[in-house]
Amino acid sequence: REVPLKHLKCHHVKNIEYGSEDITILRDGLAFISTGLKYPGMPSFSDDPGKIYMLDLLDPNPKPTAVELQIKGQLDLNSFNPHGISVYTDDADSSIYLFVVNHPHHGSQVEIFQFVEENTLLHLKTISHPLLHSVNDIVAVGVESFYATNDHSFPNDVLHTLTILLGVPWCTVVYYSPEEVRVAANGFSSANGINISPDERYIYVSDIIDHEIDVLERQEGERLVHVKSVGVGSLCDNIEVDHETGDVWLGCHPNGVKLMTNDPADPPGSEVIKIHNIHSEKPVVTQEYADNGSVIMGSSVAAPYERKLLIGTVYQKALCCDLK
Repeated sequence: REVPLKHLKCHHVKNIEYGSEDITILRDGLAFISTGLKYPGMPSFSDDPGKIYMLDLLDPNPKPTAVELQIKGQLDLNSFNPHGISVYTDDADSSIYLFVVNHPHHGSQVEIFQFVEENTLLHLKTISHPLLHSVNDIVAVGVESFYATNDHSFPNDVLHTLTILLGVPWCTVVYYSPEEVRVAANGFSSANGINISPDERYIYVSDIIDHEIDVLERQEGERLVHVKSVGVGSLCDNIEVDHETGDVWLGCHPNGVKLMTNDPADPPGSEVIKIHNIHSEKPVVTQEYADNGSVIMGSSVAAPYERKLLIGTVYQKALCCDLK
Protein backbone atom coordinates (compact mmCIF):
# COMPACT_ATOMS: atom_id res chain seq x y z
CA ARG A 1 0.00 0.00 0.00
CA GLU A 2 0.94 3.60 -0.56
CA VAL A 3 -0.38 5.85 2.20
CA PRO A 4 -1.17 9.55 1.83
CA LEU A 5 0.65 11.78 4.29
CA LYS A 6 -1.06 12.41 7.60
CA HIS A 7 1.34 14.17 9.93
CA LEU A 8 1.26 15.42 13.50
CA LYS A 9 3.45 18.00 15.18
CA CYS A 10 6.50 15.81 15.91
CA HIS A 11 10.22 15.88 16.57
CA HIS A 12 12.84 13.14 16.47
CA VAL A 13 13.84 11.77 19.87
CA LYS A 14 17.45 12.64 20.65
CA ASN A 15 19.92 9.71 20.94
CA ILE A 16 17.69 7.22 19.09
CA GLU A 17 19.37 6.43 15.77
CA TYR A 18 19.35 2.65 15.20
CA GLY A 19 15.80 1.57 15.89
CA SER A 20 13.21 1.80 18.63
CA GLU A 21 11.41 -1.44 17.90
CA ASP A 22 9.27 -1.45 21.01
CA ILE A 23 8.22 1.22 23.50
CA THR A 24 6.15 0.95 26.64
CA ILE A 25 5.21 3.69 29.09
CA LEU A 26 4.62 3.60 32.84
CA ARG A 27 1.68 5.46 34.34
CA ASP A 28 4.09 8.12 35.63
CA GLY A 29 5.28 8.98 32.12
CA LEU A 30 8.57 7.05 32.04
CA ALA A 31 8.99 5.35 28.67
CA PHE A 32 11.26 2.35 28.06
CA ILE A 33 12.63 1.93 24.53
CA SER A 34 14.36 -1.13 23.02
CA THR A 35 16.96 -0.23 20.38
CA GLY A 36 19.46 -1.86 18.05
CA LEU A 37 17.45 -4.93 17.01
CA LYS A 38 19.19 -7.20 14.53
CA TYR A 39 16.52 -9.41 12.99
CA PRO A 40 17.00 -11.91 10.14
CA GLY A 41 15.83 -10.44 6.83
CA MET A 42 15.79 -6.87 8.13
CA PRO A 43 18.38 -4.12 7.62
CA SER A 44 20.60 -3.08 10.51
CA PHE A 45 22.77 0.02 10.61
CA SER A 46 24.92 -0.57 13.67
CA ASP A 47 27.18 -3.42 14.73
CA ASP A 48 26.93 -2.35 18.38
CA PRO A 49 24.89 -4.48 20.80
CA GLY A 50 21.32 -3.46 21.52
CA LYS A 51 20.42 -1.12 24.35
CA ILE A 52 17.50 -0.01 26.49
CA TYR A 53 16.74 3.70 26.73
CA MET A 54 14.40 5.69 28.94
CA LEU A 55 12.51 8.89 28.13
CA ASP A 56 10.66 11.03 30.68
CA LEU A 57 7.51 12.36 29.04
CA LEU A 58 6.88 14.65 32.02
CA ASP A 59 10.21 16.41 31.47
CA PRO A 60 9.43 20.15 31.14
CA ASN A 61 11.90 20.31 28.27
CA PRO A 62 9.75 20.34 25.10
CA LYS A 63 12.27 18.01 23.44
CA PRO A 64 13.48 15.60 26.15
CA THR A 65 16.50 13.39 25.49
CA ALA A 66 16.43 9.60 25.68
CA VAL A 67 18.92 8.27 28.25
CA GLU A 68 20.65 4.90 27.96
CA LEU A 69 19.96 2.65 30.95
CA GLN A 70 22.96 0.98 32.55
CA ILE A 71 22.56 -2.79 32.88
CA LYS A 72 24.05 -4.56 35.90
CA GLY A 73 24.20 -8.28 36.55
CA GLN A 74 25.33 -11.40 34.71
CA LEU A 75 23.82 -10.70 31.28
CA ASP A 76 26.19 -10.89 28.30
CA LEU A 77 25.85 -7.34 26.98
CA ASN A 78 27.99 -8.03 23.89
CA SER A 79 25.25 -10.24 22.44
CA PHE A 80 22.27 -8.28 23.79
CA ASN A 81 19.68 -8.03 20.99
CA PRO A 82 16.41 -6.68 22.43
CA HIS A 83 13.08 -7.03 20.65
CA GLY A 84 9.64 -6.74 22.34
CA ILE A 85 9.38 -5.37 25.89
CA SER A 86 6.83 -5.16 28.71
CA VAL A 87 6.75 -3.61 32.18
CA TYR A 88 5.13 -4.98 35.32
CA THR A 89 4.66 -3.07 38.57
CA ASP A 90 4.36 -5.21 41.69
CA ASP A 91 1.48 -3.80 43.76
CA ALA A 92 3.00 -5.27 46.93
CA ASP A 93 6.01 -2.95 46.99
CA SER A 94 5.75 -0.86 43.77
CA SER A 95 8.84 -2.57 42.31
CA ILE A 96 9.12 -2.15 38.53
CA TYR A 97 10.16 -5.10 36.36
CA LEU A 98 11.13 -4.88 32.70
CA PHE A 99 10.69 -7.99 30.54
CA VAL A 100 12.75 -8.03 27.34
CA VAL A 101 12.70 -10.46 24.43
CA ASN A 102 16.36 -11.11 23.59
CA HIS A 103 17.89 -12.78 20.51
CA PRO A 104 21.57 -13.41 21.33
CA HIS A 105 23.28 -15.16 18.43
CA HIS A 106 19.82 -15.34 16.74
CA GLY A 107 18.44 -17.36 19.64
CA SER A 108 15.25 -16.64 21.55
CA GLN A 109 14.96 -15.99 25.27
CA VAL A 110 13.39 -13.61 27.78
CA GLU A 111 15.30 -11.41 30.21
CA ILE A 112 13.78 -10.07 33.42
CA PHE A 113 15.22 -6.88 34.89
CA GLN A 114 14.34 -4.77 37.89
CA PHE A 115 14.40 -1.00 37.50
CA VAL A 116 16.33 -0.40 40.70
CA GLU A 117 17.40 3.24 40.61
CA GLU A 118 17.69 6.14 38.27
CA ASN A 119 19.00 4.99 34.87
CA THR A 120 19.84 1.44 36.04
CA LEU A 121 18.44 -2.02 35.28
CA LEU A 122 19.43 -5.03 37.39
CA HIS A 123 19.35 -8.29 35.46
CA LEU A 124 17.53 -10.92 37.51
CA LYS A 125 16.84 -13.91 35.29
CA THR A 126 17.11 -15.42 31.80
CA ILE A 127 14.24 -17.64 30.66
CA SER A 128 14.44 -20.08 27.75
CA HIS A 129 12.18 -22.97 26.83
CA PRO A 130 11.49 -25.08 23.70
CA LEU A 131 8.01 -23.51 23.41
CA LEU A 132 9.62 -20.04 23.35
CA HIS A 133 11.43 -20.76 20.10
CA SER A 134 10.82 -17.55 18.12
CA VAL A 135 9.52 -14.96 20.54
CA ASN A 136 8.56 -11.59 19.09
CA ASP A 137 6.77 -9.77 21.88
CA ILE A 138 5.74 -10.23 25.49
CA VAL A 139 3.24 -8.99 28.04
CA ALA A 140 4.04 -9.45 31.71
CA VAL A 141 1.24 -10.55 34.06
CA GLY A 142 3.32 -11.19 37.19
CA VAL A 143 6.78 -10.79 38.66
CA GLU A 144 7.94 -13.90 36.77
CA SER A 145 4.97 -14.73 34.52
CA PHE A 146 4.03 -13.57 31.03
CA TYR A 147 2.41 -14.31 27.71
CA ALA A 148 4.69 -14.34 24.66
CA THR A 149 4.08 -14.51 20.92
CA ASN A 150 5.97 -16.77 18.53
CA ASP A 151 6.17 -15.16 15.08
CA HIS A 152 7.40 -18.41 13.48
CA SER A 153 5.59 -21.75 13.39
CA PHE A 154 8.96 -23.49 13.58
CA PRO A 155 12.45 -22.29 14.54
CA ASN A 156 13.50 -23.30 11.03
CA ASP A 157 12.90 -20.45 8.55
CA VAL A 158 12.27 -22.79 5.61
CA LEU A 159 9.55 -24.71 7.44
CA HIS A 160 7.97 -21.50 8.67
CA THR A 161 7.91 -20.01 5.15
CA LEU A 162 6.30 -23.20 3.90
CA THR A 163 3.48 -22.88 6.44
CA ILE A 164 2.86 -19.28 5.29
CA LEU A 165 2.76 -20.30 1.62
CA LEU A 166 0.35 -23.12 2.46
CA GLY A 167 -1.77 -20.81 4.60
CA VAL A 168 -1.34 -22.94 7.72
CA PRO A 169 -1.80 -20.80 10.88
CA TRP A 170 0.49 -22.63 13.30
CA CYS A 171 2.02 -19.78 15.32
CA THR A 172 1.28 -19.64 19.02
CA VAL A 173 0.94 -17.56 22.16
CA VAL A 174 2.74 -19.19 25.09
CA TYR A 175 2.04 -18.70 28.79
CA TYR A 176 5.04 -18.89 31.09
CA SER A 177 5.25 -19.04 34.86
CA PRO A 178 7.79 -20.75 37.15
CA GLU A 179 5.16 -23.45 37.71
CA GLU A 180 4.15 -24.19 34.13
CA VAL A 181 4.87 -23.39 30.49
CA ARG A 182 2.30 -24.17 27.82
CA VAL A 183 0.60 -22.99 24.64
CA ALA A 184 -2.23 -20.68 25.69
CA ALA A 185 -3.57 -19.98 22.18
CA ASN A 186 -2.79 -21.02 18.62
CA GLY A 187 -4.05 -20.54 15.09
CA PHE A 188 -2.00 -17.44 14.17
CA SER A 189 -0.30 -16.99 10.80
CA SER A 190 2.39 -14.91 12.52
CA ALA A 191 1.77 -13.74 16.08
CA ASN A 192 3.53 -10.42 16.54
CA GLY A 193 2.63 -7.72 19.07
CA ILE A 194 0.81 -8.55 22.30
CA ASN A 195 -0.67 -6.52 25.13
CA ILE A 196 -3.36 -6.54 27.80
CA SER A 197 -6.54 -4.56 28.47
CA PRO A 198 -6.55 -2.10 31.40
CA ASP A 199 -8.82 -4.42 33.42
CA GLU A 200 -6.41 -7.32 32.65
CA ARG A 201 -9.31 -9.44 31.39
CA TYR A 202 -8.35 -9.52 27.71
CA ILE A 203 -5.18 -10.13 25.72
CA TYR A 204 -4.68 -8.48 22.34
CA VAL A 205 -2.51 -10.14 19.67
CA SER A 206 -1.48 -8.77 16.28
CA ASP A 207 -1.61 -11.45 13.59
CA ILE A 208 0.52 -9.38 11.26
CA ILE A 209 0.12 -11.48 8.11
CA ASP A 210 -3.67 -11.64 8.43
CA HIS A 211 -3.88 -7.84 9.04
CA GLU A 212 -5.94 -8.45 12.18
CA ILE A 213 -5.91 -7.79 15.91
CA ASP A 214 -7.21 -10.80 17.80
CA VAL A 215 -9.05 -10.30 21.09
CA LEU A 216 -8.59 -13.19 23.55
CA GLU A 217 -10.26 -13.58 26.93
CA ARG A 218 -8.23 -14.82 29.89
CA GLN A 219 -9.94 -17.73 31.58
CA GLU A 220 -9.19 -20.01 34.51
CA GLY A 221 -5.77 -21.62 34.34
CA GLU A 222 -4.51 -18.77 32.08
CA ARG A 223 -6.24 -20.25 29.05
CA LEU A 224 -6.95 -17.78 26.25
CA VAL A 225 -10.24 -18.04 24.36
CA HIS A 226 -10.75 -16.22 21.06
CA VAL A 227 -13.48 -13.59 21.25
CA LYS A 228 -13.18 -11.68 17.99
CA SER A 229 -10.81 -10.37 15.32
CA VAL A 230 -10.66 -6.76 14.18
CA GLY A 231 -9.38 -6.06 10.67
CA VAL A 232 -6.89 -3.19 10.42
CA GLY A 233 -5.86 -3.34 6.75
CA SER A 234 -2.14 -3.03 7.45
CA LEU A 235 0.86 -5.02 8.69
CA CYS A 236 0.54 -4.02 12.32
CA ASP A 237 3.50 -4.75 14.56
CA ASN A 238 3.49 -3.91 18.28
CA ILE A 239 0.45 -3.06 20.40
CA GLU A 240 0.17 -0.43 23.11
CA VAL A 241 -2.95 0.31 25.16
CA ASP A 242 -3.98 3.71 26.51
CA HIS A 243 -4.11 3.41 30.31
CA GLU A 244 -7.08 5.79 30.54
CA THR A 245 -9.28 5.11 27.51
CA GLY A 246 -8.42 1.51 26.69
CA ASP A 247 -7.82 2.50 23.06
CA VAL A 248 -5.50 0.13 21.20
CA TRP A 249 -2.60 1.81 19.35
CA LEU A 250 -0.64 0.06 16.60
CA GLY A 251 2.61 0.76 14.80
CA CYS A 252 2.13 -0.57 11.27
CA HIS A 253 3.92 -1.20 7.98
CA PRO A 254 2.00 -0.19 4.83
CA ASN A 255 4.42 -2.13 2.61
CA GLY A 256 6.32 -5.14 3.96
CA VAL A 257 8.60 -5.50 0.94
CA LYS A 258 9.84 -1.92 1.29
CA LEU A 259 10.50 -2.56 4.97
CA MET A 260 12.82 -5.46 4.15
CA THR A 261 14.59 -3.96 1.13
CA ASN A 262 14.97 -0.40 2.52
CA ASP A 263 15.70 1.27 -0.80
CA PRO A 264 16.88 4.86 -0.05
CA ALA A 265 15.20 6.00 -3.26
CA ASP A 266 11.88 4.44 -2.21
CA PRO A 267 11.96 4.09 1.59
CA PRO A 268 9.44 2.19 3.70
CA GLY A 269 6.56 4.23 5.01
CA SER A 270 4.99 4.35 8.46
CA GLU A 271 1.43 4.15 9.69
CA VAL A 272 -0.18 4.49 13.12
CA ILE A 273 -3.63 3.00 13.61
CA LYS A 274 -5.94 3.35 16.62
CA ILE A 275 -8.84 1.07 17.57
CA HIS A 276 -11.49 2.75 19.72
CA ASN A 277 -14.09 0.65 21.58
CA ILE A 278 -12.46 -2.60 20.51
CA HIS A 279 -14.95 -4.65 22.57
CA SER A 280 -18.03 -3.07 21.01
CA GLU A 281 -19.99 -4.53 18.11
CA LYS A 282 -18.51 -1.89 15.82
CA PRO A 283 -14.95 -0.95 16.83
CA VAL A 284 -13.75 2.29 15.26
CA VAL A 285 -10.47 1.86 13.34
CA THR A 286 -8.74 5.12 12.40
CA GLN A 287 -5.43 6.14 10.88
CA GLU A 288 -3.75 8.62 13.24
CA TYR A 289 -0.43 9.16 11.45
CA ALA A 290 1.05 8.26 8.09
CA ASP A 291 4.37 9.03 6.40
CA ASN A 292 6.06 7.93 3.17
CA GLY A 293 9.47 7.43 4.78
CA SER A 294 10.61 11.03 4.45
CA VAL A 295 10.21 11.63 8.21
CA ILE A 296 10.29 8.15 9.71
CA MET A 297 10.73 4.66 8.25
CA GLY A 298 9.22 1.36 9.31
CA SER A 299 7.03 2.26 12.29
CA SER A 300 6.74 -0.69 14.66
CA VAL A 301 5.05 0.80 17.75
CA ALA A 302 2.88 3.75 18.76
CA ALA A 303 2.71 4.45 22.49
CA PRO A 304 0.32 7.16 23.80
CA TYR A 305 0.63 9.07 27.04
CA GLU A 306 -1.82 11.84 27.83
CA ARG A 307 -1.51 14.14 24.78
CA LYS A 308 1.82 12.72 23.61
CA LEU A 309 2.54 9.89 21.18
CA LEU A 310 5.86 8.06 20.79
CA ILE A 311 6.38 6.32 17.45
CA GLY A 312 9.16 3.75 17.26
CA THR A 313 10.75 1.96 14.29
CA VAL A 314 12.39 -1.36 13.54
CA TYR A 315 15.77 0.05 12.57
CA GLN A 316 15.60 3.84 12.32
CA LYS A 317 14.67 6.78 14.54
CA ALA A 318 11.80 7.55 16.93
CA LEU A 319 9.29 10.38 16.99
CA CYS A 320 7.64 12.26 19.84
CA CYS A 321 4.39 13.82 18.66
CA ASP A 322 1.65 16.03 20.05
CA LEU A 323 -1.81 14.54 19.75
CA LYS A 324 -4.54 16.92 18.66
